[in-house]
Amino acid sequence: MSPGPAPRALTEFVLKVHSRCDLACDHCYVYEHADQSWRRRPARMTPEVLGAAADRIAEHAAAHDLPRVSVILHGGEPLLLGPERMRRLLADLRAAVAPVTELRLGMQTNGVLLSERFCDLLAEYDVAVGVSLDGDRAANDRHRRFRNGTSSHDRVLRALALLRRPAYRRLWSGLLCTVDVRNDPLAVYEALLAEGPPRIDFLLPHATWDSPPPRPGAGGAAYAGWLRAVYDRWRADGRPVPVRLFDSLRSTAGGGPSGTEWLGLDPVDLAVIETDGEWEQADSLKTTYDGAPATGMTVFTHSADDVAASPELARRRAGRAGLSDECRRCPVVDQCGGGLFAHRYGDGHFDHPSVYCVDLKELIVHVNENPVASAPAPLAADPTDDLIDRLAASTGDRSAVRRLVEAQTAIVRALLGAVAGG
Repeated sequence: MSPGPAPRALTEFVLKVHSRCDLACDHCYVYEHADQSWRRRPARMTPEVLGAAADRIAEHAAAHDLPRVSVILHGGEPLLLGPERMRRLLADLRAAVAPVTELRLGMQTNGVLLSERFCDLLAEYDVAVGVSLDGDRAANDRHRRFRNGTSSHDRVLRALALLRRPAYRRLWSGLLCTVDVRNDPLAVYEALLAEGPPRIDFLLPHATWDSPPPRPGAGGAAYAGWLRAVYDRWRADGRPVPVRLFDSLRSTAGGGPSGTEWLGLDPVDLAVIETDGEWEQADSLKTTYDGAPATGMTVFTHSADDVAASPELARRRAGRAGLSDECRRCPVVDQCGGGLFAHRYGDGHFDHPSVYCVDLKELIVHVNENPVASAPAPLAADPTDDLIDRLAASTGDRSAVRRLVEAQTAIVRALLGAVAGG
């Protein structure tokens, strides 16, 4: 028998370094949805699991001659590890992977435990930090509260103030905001913008056809209406900050990559490693049914190549061929890509359009019909490309300088607009 095609390389690995959380967000896909596997897992990733995971990542990078890999520290809440365990974890990752390929480290956190000590450590190891924030106090407190019901808002703003300091600013990768259509879209946008983030990422709340998203009041395409209001304001402001969702739609409209698994037909190149060493698919699948993300593999028994070749990932890498008939016939399929894979689930299978189909279609049409005044080039194939590093290169980079000028011009326009409107 001739061997089958080599599996496409994985380039992003999510490490579940701590499987518990200090908040009790009622929209959390880890704790509040169908898959409850967190209950049987250890709270922390042990050094033995971390060592095996790091070796698997290095092995995979070497086998595929990858120029770089990204490792995202996740949870639960990764900062619950504490500074000393975090230091050992980062040092072990660097020791195993850095000799083989460039290692890009990131973290997604609720920010509650972020401190100067943590920031110094993250700066030492060049860890990019994304923080979750759903808007102003009222918006954020709808979901992101402590177990006793108290607000986390002040603690998150304190973390963002730390990340704005000159010593730590380079670490901050952006804000992650989950949409709730009961919140005022412009108030949320203004609250996020006021924190001065390098990027904003809007996420639709996880839902399936079996457990559809709430659509209070506005009904039909409520999520499209909410995001359309933000887009129009962002566009009028001169795009003062990159917004991943809108930039992805603009990129795919020009035939470029989406840079996200939420949209477009980019091939999936991500795998998750749980605290006990189990390989899993994307966390969003936890919202579909119990055991949905499982692969039956662990870092002790299977390589990353085994995971990449698994049938569980095959459909998610099938592009248009893996979509439902309805999606394949849709005129905006190249931009939508069927939406997030988990959002297609219902009646025991994924052969549906996204449960947000009507919203995605309406938003895509609106963005296409209302382009920004001067659209930049499509997203780079590598979305982690660092503008500051390119600007600092001794040889110079005209495209980076042009992007910096565009960004500064947009900021000035937004400020002038605010003054005129005041």
